[in-house]
Amino acid sequence: MVTMSGGPITVLLADDNLIVREGVRALLGIEADFEVVAVAADYDELIARAEEHVPHVLVTDIRMPPNFQSEGIDAAKEVRKRNPGTGVVILSQYDDPEYAISLLAEGQDGYAYLLKDRVGEGDQLAHAIRTVATGGSALDPKIIEALVRPVSTEGDLTETEEELLRMIAEGRPHKRIAAALGTTPAAVAADVEKVFLKIAQGASAGASGALRRLQTLHNAIVDREEVGETLEHMLPEGISEKLRQMGKHVGETERMNVTILMSDVRGYSTIAEYADPMALAGQLNAHRALLIDAIQAHEGTHMQFTGDGVMAVFGAPFPQEDHADRGLAAATQMLMTQNELNKAWVKEGLTPFNLGIGLSTGEVAAALLGSSERMEYTLVGDTVNLSSRLQALARPGGQIILSGATYRGLQEPTSIDAQEMEPTIVKGRETPVLAYRIQVVDYVPALAAGAGIEGERV
Repeated sequence: MVTMSGGPITVLLADDNLIVREGVRALLGIEADFEVVAVAADYDELIARAEEHVPHVLVTDIRMPPNFQSEGIDAAKEVRKRNPGTGVVILSQYDDPEYAISLLAEGQDGYAYLLKDRVGEGDQLAHAIRTVATGGSALDPKIIEALVRPVSTEGDLTETEEELLRMIAEGRPHKRIAAALGTTPAAVAADVEKVFLKIAQGASAGASGALRRLQTLHNAIVDREEVGETLEHMLPEGISEKLRQMGKHVGETERMNVTILMSDVRGYSTIAEYADPMALAGQLNAHRALLIDAIQAHEGTHMQFTGDGVMAVFGAPFPQEDHADRGLAAATQMLMTQNELNKAWVKEGLTPFNLGIGLSTGEVAAALLGSSERMEYTLVGDTVNLSSRLQALARPGGQIILSGATYRGLQEPTSIDAQEMEPTIVKGRETPVLAYRIQVVDYVPALAAGAGIEGERV
């Protein structure tokens, strides 16, 4: 396994015991996809090396200088604050679940807790590193057993309930448990509460302690899910996942080669002037739904709605070698599905939407801007501006205008029925732009002649 950038998984190894540290380093050296980029022997050195190398994964002991308390866990949490994308594997000689719960109290994603005396068994350590590098979590089976056994023994649970507790102890969120059990997240949440209530009603002192630990872990899982869902509502699809997997800092910028799609409804202002507002709102909702469907069908990222238009990107936040082809396929789907919708609207006496689309390919600066309360994924560069200018050329409708770079970026450009346009001066540019025109559909002519909207057809 390699990272999304194509390189090995970089590891920072921290342990004050030289023999243990070098033994683990040798164990990791067997794996071709790992690279130990630095080592540390105490809290301060761990923080400094993590800041310097920004590793994909931190592998650390719990107790280290200066106080031999919980420096490893404390340092891991500090590293995650500075770089949320760094996975953490705790190697400990302590099988007390309280240490694991302390580690996972702020959410389980990207954390693993293993016992030192078992890291040489099979590929447990390697598996844990690969798991946390991609945002997953892992607990040593002995820790899971310690969490579950007192509860299940004293709680008189069924096999199904014991299995549910085991999955909770493994740190699985409701969505994953639901998928494993063939049910819904809401049903899982209800079952979890029922099991906890059943245990609490007849728990002994020992079982109560284990129950408390399980509830703490359960609350951490639920809180983590809620944070993730909040991010997904704040950011375009895919961006929140990138935050979790790659740990991008707010304000951090990266260069990416992408294809930008801009769409616009021709004559929308005139349509809005004469249309019934309620009917127009329904049309706009249906129109936006088909735009999103087309973007998602070709694994693009919806960036924003611009009134009656949309902006999408292909090739970000995750690189895609065929982003130009994906952008063209999405644009074609938009025009064809809108054409079918227009036919239905005309039968209902509604004015059709004549859609024009511009595609531009090139380098952009992709940045996550804002704060923890409000974040925005932004693309900056001439490629973005050019796509907007090109869609303005897609008149009167049913057309896609490709930049020369988009056309050249297609895997088989000669198979596309594209007409090379005369070099054109567009707003904001001093030199002519080479572009290609594709006529996808002949839209149904607009109605409402009395509204001053002429039928548009090429």
